Order: sequence, then structure tokens, then C-alpha cells
Amino acid sequence: MIVVTNRIKVKKGMGAVMAPSFTAPGPLDTFKGFVKVEVLLTQNLTEYDELNVNMYWENMDSFTAWRNSDAFKSAHKRPEPGSEAANKESPILGSEIITYEVASVKNR
Repeated sequence: MIVVTNRIKVKKGMGAVMAPSFTAPGPLDTFKGFVKVEVLLTQNLTEYDELNVNMYWENMDSFTAWRNSDAFKSAHKRPEPGSEAANKESPILGSEIITYEVASVKNR
């Protein structure tokens, strides 16, 4: 199993607003190899909010297939230039993708 974390810095106060959008129903729910997603909101930051969106996958091939899929492209599509949505300022300040191999697990 692998975990892919998208560490996203957003404007202060926007983390809790954005978090549910990452766990809303969608095409990811039935994508082959997808296990689960969890969203962590970093505590005690003063300048910005930070979300860690952890996606659990059976293997890297499944994640790569998701990243190359039309569903992924649609979910991450930028607004059309000149549209009302394009004129809104994005709350996202930056992001970083980190991948992990699950090396050991202990469940209760």
C-alpha cells in the first residue's frame, strides 16, 4: 500500500472550509485501487492554514492511473479564462505532493 499526501497551504481560515471538498462523493470512490482519503488540518499555524490530504492506494500503478484519468483532469480543471470563477482569487498558496510506501502498520 502507498500513501500520497498533497500538502496544501491555503489562506488563513480556508482550511476548514476546503477540507470537506476532498472527501465529497465523486469518481474517486469507485476508482480501481483506491482505499481511502483523509484530510488533516495542521494545528497552531498563524500565517496560513495547511491541509494534508492523504490518499491511500493499493499500489503506485493505481495512483498513476488516477492521475492520468479523465476523472482526475476534470476534478482539477482550471476555470475558463475570463469566466467569473477565473476572476476569483484562489485561496491556495502552494502545494507539494509526497509519496510514501506503508512499511509497517499496527491496528488496535
